Amino acid sequence: MSQTRRLAAILAADVAGYSRLIGANEGDTLTRLKAIRAELLDPTITAHNGRLVKTTGDGLLVEFGSVVDALHCATAVQAGMAQRNLTTPADKRIEFRIGINVGDIVVEDGDIFGDGVNVAARLEGLAEPGGICVSARVQEDAAGKLELSFEDMGEQALKNIARPMRAYRIATGPVSAATKETPALALPDKPSIAVLPFANLSADPEQEFFADGIAEDVITALSRYPSLFVISRNSSFTYKGRAVDVKQIGRELGVRYVLEGSLRKSGDRIRVTTQLVEAHTGKHVWAERYDRDLADIFAVQDEITEAMTIAVAPAIAGAEQHRALRKPPESLDAWAAYQRGLWHLDKAAPDDNALAEKFFQQAVDLDRNFADAYCGLALAQMYSATVFLTRPMASVQTSAEPLARLAVALDGNNAVAHSCLSSALFYRGDHHGALAEADCALELSPNLAFGYFRRGAALIFSGWPQEGLRDLQTSLRLEPRGSYLAHRLTQVAVGCYYSRAYENAVEAAKQAIRSFPEFPQPYRWLTAALGQLGRVEEAKAVLEIAIAVAPASFDFYVRECPPRFRQEDHAHMLEGLRKAGWRDE
Repeated sequence: MSQTRRLAAILAADVAGYSRLIGANEGDTLTRLKAIRAELLDPTITAHNGRLVKTTGDGLLVEFGSVVDALHCATAVQAGMAQRNLTTPADKRIEFRIGINVGDIVVEDGDIFGDGVNVAARLEGLAEPGGICVSARVQEDAAGKLELSFEDMGEQALKNIARPMRAYRIATGPVSAATKETPALALPDKPSIAVLPFANLSADPEQEFFADGIAEDVITALSRYPSLFVISRNSSFTYKGRAVDVKQIGRELGVRYVLEGSLRKSGDRIRVTTQLVEAHTGKHVWAERYDRDLADIFAVQDEITEAMTIAVAPAIAGAEQHRALRKPPESLDAWAAYQRGLWHLDKAAPDDNALAEKFFQQAVDLDRNFADAYCGLALAQMYSATVFLTRPMASVQTSAEPLARLAVALDGNNAVAHSCLSSALFYRGDHHGALAEADCALELSPNLAFGYFRRGAALIFSGWPQEGLRDLQTSLRLEPRGSYLAHRLTQVAVGCYYSRAYENAVEAAKQAIRSFPEFPQPYRWLTAALGQLGRVEEAKAVLEIAIAVAPASFDFYVRECPPRFRQEDHAHMLEGLRKAGWRDE
């Protein structure tokens, strides 16, 4: 293989909304693309001394010897496409996004590689449909040589590119004018999402109402999540039937995430595909496909809506935490500091819990009206007192509970705040109050996993373990890998133990330990369950670990009866520990 290096201008282009166009009419789209290449792309590239390196289904890569040639070619292509689209309906238009960079490339057997190519591809992702985005190097090289207007887009974080890069948008007529007429809306202080009307790709026009119904129901369901800012149906549905890039939607509606989907019917089967996209970058955060029989169309609509909703909210939560983790601590705003706190809190380890408390306090200091930040701070303090014993148990009532009550006072419709207050009441033994607050949370947000977790725990420790387990299973179904997982898995073990389903308690405790080896609570319940089963040798080995992992915690829980325990339930736990070989000396 021959390999050379050289400096080149690289043009990367792709078709905006290609998947939607292919899904709507594959044959027509491919035929039109073939004609565009033969009549416009190939001749224009040749006329400006370019070399077509390769094509993909929806894109192409071109090498030029100069920036001037690359820019002349790009503007000619976009002008030609604008002319072709004048008589084409908006939902059928083929529009290219183009990115241009200058950089060092590696040429091997006709193909090109290197950072210069990667940056061009990322810049193309920043461009509008019908638009051109270039690097600062391209802007500098073109200055004074071409009569083009460059619009500064600021520093951009490009995927897989180590350093932020300044990018520029080239004014190309209608696209740039539209951008200037519709300035980007500021993002809310929590994750924001627009749910677009789902495209009906079936030949049956009757399915249009079904597609609209799913999108409308998802909007309603997501609106019940206190952590999300959801754009109304009236605003989202203005994009129905329009070929609009998600980046444009993100700017026009002021949202970070866009949920889009499509529906296709074949016989008595229906397929709904959906994807969650980060609007600014175009990055896919989550995607799923749902295949169902259409026996009862409304039941299917409800089923798909629920499945989609309970997947989207955790996907956004995960994406938000990763965004926060990419920021240096000194640059965090209140929301990002809160996300960092959640990330550490969910590690269920003493050092991480301390860091979580620090980040939640930072969020509170930055925004004194941020109810969720007070919730996080209260929970971190509760766990330090009840799990890791790094602060006195009385602090739950004297410090954490007032924080939870403040969160509710700041935002009475915040289901997370009511769930947090449920936690505080639970830890000080007010099970009746804990159940009431959990019920309030679930009335406000029926799909809130945290609410089901808190109600399930309160039921288990109130003497209703079977009912509590049902709520915990619902919590895990709604959010199988999400927040407070160590605590939820441990409560499953407790519920099974109190139900005298000791084998199930063993499996639940082992699952918690595998996922969170530094979390002390499940070791104690695993020891007690093994003791009840007569698996003494195995129980003794786990008992040693249970004591070694957190000696102070183990000693406290066997010698004291914490407020949340009923006396008979605490005695039941001690019975299992004694059968495992523990001696109260």
